Amino acid sequence: MAGRPTGDQVQQPAQFAVPAYERRPRFEAVPAPSGWHYKPRRALWENKALRATALIMLLALSGLVILALVREQTGTEGFLVGLGLAVLPVPLLVAAFRWMDRVEPKPWRDLGFAFTWGACAATLVALLANGFATKWLLNTVDAAQHADANTWGATFVAPVVEESAKAAAVLLLFLFRRRDFNGIVDGVVIAGITATGFAFTENILYLGNAFASDQNFGYSGMQSTTMATFFIRVLMSPFAHPLFTSMTGIGFGLAATFAPRRRVPRVVVPLAALLTAMVLHGVWNGASALPGFGFLVVYGLFMVPVFGVLTWLTVWSRQNELRTIRTHLPAYQAAGWLTPPEPIALSSIRARGIARHLARRTGGPEAARAVTEYISFATSLAFLRQRAYRGTAGPDFTAREQELLHHLWQRKPIAQPALTHATPQPPWQPQYGPYGPYEPPAPYGPQASHAPQAPYSPQPPYGTHAPYGAYPPPPGQQR
Repeated sequence: MAGRPTGDQVQQPAQFAVPAYERRPRFEAVPAPSGWHYKPRRALWENKALRATALIMLLALSGLVILALVREQTGTEGFLVGLGLAVLPVPLLVAAFRWMDRVEPKPWRDLGFAFTWGACAATLVALLANGFATKWLLNTVDAAQHADANTWGATFVAPVVEESAKAAAVLLLFLFRRRDFNGIVDGVVIAGITATGFAFTENILYLGNAFASDQNFGYSGMQSTTMATFFIRVLMSPFAHPLFTSMTGIGFGLAATFAPRRRVPRVVVPLAALLTAMVLHGVWNGASALPGFGFLVVYGLFMVPVFGVLTWLTVWSRQNELRTIRTHLPAYQAAGWLTPPEPIALSSIRARGIARHLARRTGGPEAARAVTEYISFATSLAFLRQRAYRGTAGPDFTAREQELLHHLWQRKPIAQPALTHATPQPPWQPQYGPYGPYEPPAPYGPQASHAPQAPYSPQPPYGTHAPYGAYPPPPGQQR
């Protein structure tokens, strides 16, 4: 029966950590491309549709409320001006975080949720909580100390409220989209996108109020207050909120690398990172009240170096992700699922781009999409095996591994030749599988067949007779 193990294959391993490819033979045939998709059985409260509906309703309600509140404070004209100016840095920030996330791009639904949460839910919580705290402070101090009360609120209250509200999005994705959360880069990207949404709505409020202030003084158009606010918030410090919240993202990214049994670090590290984000945010807000050039000193001697360190850490983490791919995919190459050049090509951003370009030039958008999907599934496979070695993979490890291998097999006629051609010249003469040297299969485009091909013959090192040293040992049995 197609796609089902037979004979001695039905025996399940003692624990999930034994990879599916180490059992013989793996599959007699690959199921139809119409879609073998692993769907674990879930309780009602874990139903994805139910959670998605609840989140959409919550975010929609938050968006309507925050829209009404901002428009009430700024007026219709101020709101439109603030919206037009606040949207300018958003594409640049989103593009920067997508560039960081090139190795294993997050699904757009995750990024869309993060941005919407920051722009709607987090901003609403911050606006209401900060307003309540400011009123309380003003009511408990003398009229002569009202300015100090506002400074205290911005320095000590706002950072706690705002960073906690933004961290909630990172926490939700960490808990419910755990498969897409593998390390520091993932945490920084999710946190940065959330903070970008938060800064977008906050900038609408500040810029709209500045424009309304100019109008009240009888100015026409955008005058000094509006332009000064635009310069400070949009041109000079668009990275401020993403920088603060990225500290929280780093904490959750590190927690994702800890085994479940290490419960204390998995809780303490994100909390310490959240506290760091609050401190940075408080320093930034407090610097605005410093006399003279105090703000510029804090900006140049503190914030810019922190931003530089964060950028270096993110780039280093991305290179580490590429090393992870090159380390773990050779196991599947030794088992016959990948050709020898593929681990090298898949661990190179440049080779990936060449393969996609070649597929698009030769076979059109459909072929390019097949290569892109193949790269994505292979990357997920490498990170899945890494999680198993760390002891952080779930009990569905084997089923998830088989699913990813099926998706790779369905796309290999198009993707493997393109990746082979894109690989830097290796020091050996690899076997290219059934196609030999690079010759795109015909037809190679929208009409290309995705019909399943016969698996590689079950011979060493493909079957149980494979030498154990041909690929890394199973998780939990490292030498």
